[in-house]
Amino acid sequence: MNKCPEVIRCLREDRGLHQKDIAKLIETTQQQYSKYETGETEISTRVLIVLADFYGTSTDYLLGRTNRSEGMVGANEMITNRYSAGEIMSDISLLSPERRSTVVDFILFLKSCEQIEEKEKKDGE
Repeated sequence: MNKCPEVIRCLREDRGLHQKDIAKLIETTQQQYSKYETGETEISTRVLIVLADFYGTSTDYLLGRTNRSEGMVGANEMITNRYSAGEIMSDISLLSPERRSTVVDFILFLKSCEQIEEKEKKDGE
């Protein structure tokens, strides 16, 4: 089932926008945009990207392929001064399944350490 029409309608309504507002953004008519929200017409890739950028989400979220509304880090975005997100993912994918699992466990450990540090910082204020 195509969830895109429902998702784009909810995002628009949550922001108190009208169909004509989004139609102007994507350079079409209100009538054409309405067809996107009802599922009568498939959304082009260009429009999908414009909407994802406008709402600050990913195209996968708009398409209903993920429940995470936050946009993903771009593959070319530098995560550290030495590695881009794409390079890190590529390196991880070359590891054995056991080592990939270890990487995930380590990331979860680091995240929990940061949460503890943030809590201690708040408690100390």
